[in-house]
Amino acid sequence: MPHPLVSQLQFTRTEFERGLRDVTPEEAIQHFGPMNCISWIVGHLAAQEQAYWITHVQGITPAPEVLVCASGQPASTPNLDEMWAAWHRITDQADTWLNTLDATQLETHTPQLDKPGEFHRENIGTRLLRTTYHYWFHLGESQAIRQLLGHKDLPGFVGALGEKAPYTPE
Repeated sequence: MPHPLVSQLQFTRTEFERGLRDVTPEEAIQHFGPMNCISWIVGHLAAQEQAYWITHVQGITPAPEVLVCASGQPASTPNLDEMWAAWHRITDQADTWLNTLDATQLETHTPQLDKPGEFHRENIGTRLLRTTYHYWFHLGESQAIRQLLGHKDLPGFVGALGEKAPYTPE
């Protein structure tokens, strides 16, 4: 069993996918004012997971195409299908590592590859929380975009949390 924080991130990802179901590639590149587009949101969350769970841990970057959506990059409008494909590759590869973590490992820090010998200030557990909350932030943003696109009957609340990711003590 994955650590409960890992399970919560994994559940959050399923809600992210559910919240974006039926968005077309044409809709996903629509911009409303200063808001990011949905395809960027997918790539942005993929870029964070790639950085935290793959690049910083394993020293590789399997999906460089998502780096255009990384924090601090200029606005972009990537292709939705490419972003989803990269997101799936990244989250699958991340889970291979995340599913091995225990409570002790969550208190450790990942290395800063650009500063040899230094470590990120947030431990892995805090980064799991940050990633999970980041998803919920952008899930809300994406639902607002979907409303602006005229979508009806959007998911209105967190899904099957009690069945798929209930509270479990460590």
